[in-house]
Amino acid sequence: MISNSYFINVIRFALLVLVQVLVFNRLNFFGFINPMVYILFLYWYPIKQNRAAFIGLSFLLGLSIDFFSDTMAINAASTITIAYLRPAIMRFVFGVNYEFQSFKLGNATRVQQFTFLALLIVVHHLVFFTLEIFSFSNLLLILKKVVSISAATLVLCLLFGSLFSVRKE
Repeated sequence: MISNSYFINVIRFALLVLVQVLVFNRLNFFGFINPMVYILFLYWYPIKQNRAAFIGLSFLLGLSIDFFSDTMAINAASTITIAYLRPAIMRFVFGVNYEFQSFKLGNATRVQQFTFLALLIVVHHLVFFTLEIFSFSNLLLILKKVVSISAATLVLCLLFGSLFSVRKE
């Protein structure tokens, strides 16, 4: 029997790919800002799940975005990188607390959640735009894109997160 969390993850995966491909890949704020909200899947994925399955799903997520965006596996490389670095980022943000069985992302403070999401986005965008531009002579362009698109992605991810979060009262 399939668990409820697997069903939710499949729905999140499919919806985030569809929203990214059909909506956000077509948006161009100020001519060059395309938010990448599919990173929310890597943020929302359960912490205590199988790490190999998580990295495999991250690869499939990036590859499916690459397939529809025609970006030659740059998204796949970026999502695998943040999937691999996620435990180190979590250890940096949450300390050793996240290693306990009872730890849940929803129980962390808002500042910790914001920092965790921001670090995932910045690392993803740094890898993505470094691979896309791939030139040290364009270092300022890489930094400009990383900062501006990371800010737009962070704002939209926070909006989506607050829109689809379950409130405990």
